[in-house]
Amino acid sequence: MTAASKIAVVTGAGSGIGREAALALARAGYAVVLAGRNAERLKKVAEELPEPAGDAHHLAVPADVTNPESVKALFASVRETFGRLDVLFNNAGVFVPGASVENVTIEQWNSVLSTNLTGAFLCTQEAFKIMKEQSPRGGRIINNGSVSAHVPRPGSAAYTASKHGITGLTRSTSLDGRPYDIACGQIDIGNAATEPMARVKIGVPQANGAIAVEPTIDPAEVGRAIVYMASLPLDANVQFMTLMATKMPYIGRG
Repeated sequence: MTAASKIAVVTGAGSGIGREAALALARAGYAVVLAGRNAERLKKVAEELPEPAGDAHHLAVPADVTNPESVKALFASVRETFGRLDVLFNNAGVFVPGASVENVTIEQWNSVLSTNLTGAFLCTQEAFKIMKEQSPRGGRIINNGSVSAHVPRPGSAAYTASKHGITGLTRSTSLDGRPYDIACGQIDIGNAATEPMARVKIGVPQANGAIAVEPTIDPAEVGRAIVYMASLPLDANVQFMTLMATKMPYIGRG
């Protein structure tokens, strides 16, 4: 077992918000376990991370959050390497092309729900088992919800349903975790300037049928917010945080 003061798992860590969260947590002194499907991307992110203090080290583990056995293997690696887990950031997620609800294929629906919602559920289960049994007991689970957990964009039935589901998972995990000092919160992000959101700089459909360019925020701000949520003592919790571009058409959307 490797000694480290705090251990964090970040899913979808190979790019975008996952990468920024991993960088921020590493700078805050965490040993970070990078999880994702693309081993090469994970390796590149791992090379960017500052080394944690002492004899701790970061870990890159290729994993598919839609596969229960892959998720079990990921958290078995965490347990074997570190012996504990302090923070899980459930960040892995996918989009599908925008389409009205009647045109969403069952394959698209299943792909989004299995990654965005079932993947977070599977990771939460395995993290919960470690946090419940370790000493000192407890830990923190942070779910990436998106502002779509509250209001949809046009043509986003699968993605919006998955993020509404994340809110239910957050609430239930928060409640189930109380007896074991496991806190669970959610960060709802609006228009972080990552690769999947590049389209908002070109123009995206609005509720009134118009196409409009939307402002974005530096995804590094999301990393800072994750570190804040993670840094709280376990008797305090950010249940829900909305972090968004100040002028994005979210308040009053529709």
